[in-house]
Amino acid sequence: MNETLPLLVLGSSFVPGLIIFFLHENHRSLRTALNLLGAIVKLALIGYMLWGVLQGEEYIFRYKVLPSIDLVLYADSLAMLFVTLSAALWLLTTLYAIGYLEGSPNRNRFFGFFSLCVTATIGIAMSGNLFTFFFFYELLTLSTYPLVVHRGSDQALHAGNVYLTYTLTGGAVLLTGIVWLYGITGNVEFRQGGILYGLDFYYGVQLRIIFLLLIIGVGVKAAIVPLHGWLPKAMVAPAPVSALLHAVAVVKAGAFGVVRIVYEVYGIEFSSSLNLLAPLAIAASITIIWGSLRAIWQDDLKRRLAYSTISQVSYIVLGVALLGPVATIGGLVHLVHQGIMKITLFFCAGNFAETLGVHKISEMNGIGWRMPLSMAAFTLGALGMIGVPMTAGHISKKYLTEGADLAGMEWAHWVLTASGVLNAVYFLPILYRAWIKRPNVPPDERKPAQERKEAGWLLLAPTLFSAAAIVAVALGANSDWSPLYWSKLIARRQYLYLED
Repeated sequence: MNETLPLLVLGSSFVPGLIIFFLHENHRSLRTALNLLGAIVKLALIGYMLWGVLQGEEYIFRYKVLPSIDLVLYADSLAMLFVTLSAALWLLTTLYAIGYLEGSPNRNRFFGFFSLCVTATIGIAMSGNLFTFFFFYELLTLSTYPLVVHRGSDQALHAGNVYLTYTLTGGAVLLTGIVWLYGITGNVEFRQGGILYGLDFYYGVQLRIIFLLLIIGVGVKAAIVPLHGWLPKAMVAPAPVSALLHAVAVVKAGAFGVVRIVYEVYGIEFSSSLNLLAPLAIAASITIIWGSLRAIWQDDLKRRLAYSTISQVSYIVLGVALLGPVATIGGLVHLVHQGIMKITLFFCAGNFAETLGVHKISEMNGIGWRMPLSMAAFTLGALGMIGVPMTAGHISKKYLTEGADLAGMEWAHWVLTASGVLNAVYFLPILYRAWIKRPNVPPDERKPAQERKEAGWLLLAPTLFSAAAIVAVALGANSDWSPLYWSKLIARRQYLYLED
């Protein structure tokens, strides 16, 4: 049973996705049922596996593809952190997408690839070696492309071509690094302490080059500067796709890849001995500041959120590169917390666009009084990104800044502080416009509450749930099932740093 569970988790989204491709476009109820059934079954299976991993159970599936290459799925504690995030947010995004795409064409195509995208993300999380990781990593590229170009406009097709150019090039670089590494070690399986532990320093120069290739390969999806150019362009996609790209799938898959490479391919000590972590921390810091600065000048709401993602996801990379248990916890917990906050913000952006036709920040005057619930959720997401106490973002930034100090890298503390200030600079004016400024309508044309009109319940319910989670994970940070608790468990079990 332990061998088949990882396959069942994959199949719970893969099988419904395949069936949806062959449905008639008008079979709305069946398509909805398949989507929701797959998401619920996946969460139930993951809940069972979470309990097992907590008790020390191992869930490993291995299938020999070639004489020296296996497809390996392994549900360790690190995998389960990402798997749980992906499955929970997939359910919310599925509900949101059902409401968002009501009456739209090509819904079978959308939800089919939507399910394949989540299958690839789960596969990335549970990959037991670099070859398996690469397979699902490229499957993610191919399954998200149709979602990016879903609207079929010239702008969408251009964005899709840019996305493919970046991600396929990154995939080729990643594969080069994997094959080169395999040629040296004969082993690419993820392992606690890294697969290079004890390797002769004779290979030092080659291993530094391979590390650069691997980080570039995953850094494209993680949108590390200067590999980030595809992400703002991809904002032409529908809001559920933007939410999926930023909070669940592509960007997070890249950041997760950095975690695996540093901790379970090279190993934290070996990475440090090769002087690989400081350059990685510098690259993450540049990305954090650059993304924040670019966000300030964006009037389009989704583009501002996209540059915010470029900045925020590199918090995870910085936490990995700071060489210390506390920073590790901060980076890992931000993997979850950023996902919850960012999906809320993109849900809200979709609500504003679909309900009122508002796409730009300059159009948001008084929108808080017209759509109070959606704007309240956006406010929580924005405050969380800034790092206000009692929000998810505060927990992440607290551990990251403490980790920077303990690692003797005070400059990284100042990078995080500067990023927090810049986050306030590009989020607080939105809140001011929404809650304080009057709508851009002449007084004689102004109606009561300026035609208050909230989003439909299928759009609003996932938005409010994820917004509530921003506060819940902060208030319950010390509970036994919180993302923070699980991040500490990973640090203790896999990296042998943290004591109870």
